[in-house]
Amino acid sequence: MDDQNKNLLIATGLSFVVILIWFLLFPPPEEPAQDQTQPVATAPVAGDAAATPTAAPSAVADGGPSAPQVEAADAPRLAIDTTRLAGSISLSGGRLDELKLKDYTVTTDPESGNVQVLEPVGSGHAYYALYGWAPGAGLTQADVPGANTEWQIEAGETLGSDSPVVLRWDSPSGLIFRRTLEVDENFMFTVTQSVENTGSGTVSAAPYGIIARHGEPVDRKKFFVLHEGVVAMADGKLDEIDYTDMPDLDMVASEGARSKVTQVAENGWIGFTDHYWMTTLIPAPGSAFKQVAKYDDGRDIYQTEAVLPTMTLAPGGTQQVTTQLFVGAKEWETIREYEQQGVDRFIDSIDWGWFFFLTKPIFWLLHHLHQLIGNMGWSIIALTLILKALLFPLAFKSYVSMAKMKELQPQMEKLKEAAGDDRQKLQQEMMALYKREKVNPASGCLPILLQIPIFFSLYKVIFVAFELRQAPWLGPFQDLSTPDPTSLYNLFGALPWAAPEAGTTLALVFIGILPLLLGISMWLQQKLNPAPTDPTQAMIFAWMPWVFMFMLGGFASGLVLYWITNNTITFTQQYLIMRSQGFKPDVFGNIKASFRRKQKAESDAAEK
Repeated sequence: MDDQNKNLLIATGLSFVVILIWFLLFPPPEEPAQDQTQPVATAPVAGDAAATPTAAPSAVADGGPSAPQVEAADAPRLAIDTTRLAGSISLSGGRLDELKLKDYTVTTDPESGNVQVLEPVGSGHAYYALYGWAPGAGLTQADVPGANTEWQIEAGETLGSDSPVVLRWDSPSGLIFRRTLEVDENFMFTVTQSVENTGSGTVSAAPYGIIARHGEPVDRKKFFVLHEGVVAMADGKLDEIDYTDMPDLDMVASEGARSKVTQVAENGWIGFTDHYWMTTLIPAPGSAFKQVAKYDDGRDIYQTEAVLPTMTLAPGGTQQVTTQLFVGAKEWETIREYEQQGVDRFIDSIDWGWFFFLTKPIFWLLHHLHQLIGNMGWSIIALTLILKALLFPLAFKSYVSMAKMKELQPQMEKLKEAAGDDRQKLQQEMMALYKREKVNPASGCLPILLQIPIFFSLYKVIFVAFELRQAPWLGPFQDLSTPDPTSLYNLFGALPWAAPEAGTTLALVFIGILPLLLGISMWLQQKLNPAPTDPTQAMIFAWMPWVFMFMLGGFASGLVLYWITNNTITFTQQYLIMRSQGFKPDVFGNIKASFRRKQKAESDAAEK
């Protein structure tokens, strides 16, 4: 088992070396420039599928609303102004397409401007919410409001948390469409769509909501531990589709577009999630609707839809439907509050990962530690200490087993020499030795394996938690969600200029203080044990801490802080436990021995 541990570590080290070389030789391609004047994706079609959600899903029509015009500076707009939000609604199409978050700036610099979640067509990367009615029996596309319909303000002047607004559009066919918009004190909009039939015939139409995004987000992380793309809930089942997977959706919606359609019986929502921000369509709890995720390859438009059942309007009749729209930051407390108000499993819109049963309670603990301590850096250190304390019984058992195995190392070496090439004899003698000394070699591995999901969950929490964004710790570390701002280039923050940008060659050369401490902590952990006698293994072990140091140097400083804390505690625990079992790790002796081996290797190479 001791050999298996070594092989596992060797495989891990080689894997990281290969990954490092791959990213240095083959860096990810740059994002292609997007055409910001592309048209909106087509709207859904009303029909029996929308009226009876258990029926087969209908396709998206080729002939939906026409493409919206590129926004002009003087386009009619309705202002949005709350304590946390600022933006506007375009009266052309009634699109909610401009929204900034007053509480959050792009960087820690107050002059960097507020984070903009939604953007209109023609400026930046278009990203907006669009509502409407898909024509059914007795109606054509011209009879319902489209993407370029000019709405009129019927009531209200500015959309605020205590001041709703009403938009109106009169159809040529005698229908009067109204849209009432409200917003709370946080990030939730309430949209009520109504239609009044003043004509002489019975007609039908299906209300819908659309979130459209032109191209991928420019700040997409593209990291395996983080989901970015479509996030949806359908009757208790969570669905996540990465941006890169959307071109492979299983259903052809129309020429150049693919989609995934889900019929929701009672509760659900759908939208797009980024690292820290989210936009989500939320039909009323208990209502059936058709949930659609779609990608238009020809125009590079990502789209999510919530299509509600078709409504029939007799002459003189009125129908209305109310839905919600979340646009804002993925604040745990805010999202949890909306879940308590009736949005089914909304807290699962945060990317908890496979080990959600661990990440949720770990985040809960981190959140409350932050509330108690008031500093996220010290909260991460405190969280790591608490988890290491809870796992101490497993660690104790593991390190005791390792200490006993170290005591048996001389006897094991003698058995190897005596057995020679007879592997079967060696195995029998080793098993007899374990039995005689009452040592179970597997007992050292199992506790470590049980700890892996817990520490991966902690890593996941620190990476995805919104609370780490622009969270200060101390000194130059004013944003734990970004890489270490110090480096040898600025004397670890002593000089007034910035460190090289993460991922560049200069950043690798002028390493930051946190990655350097990470490498040292891993190196010291290695020195608890003598280096392997095999030269290849010894070389891999010698390089591993420094490979990790350079690889993880571009990670969020909060994550690196966690790894340093974890390594330091692990070193202390292992050292003390091994000493308590009679095995005294010679850390300084192992360090000296490693330098002597290096000098000898250099001397041998010179002689050759």
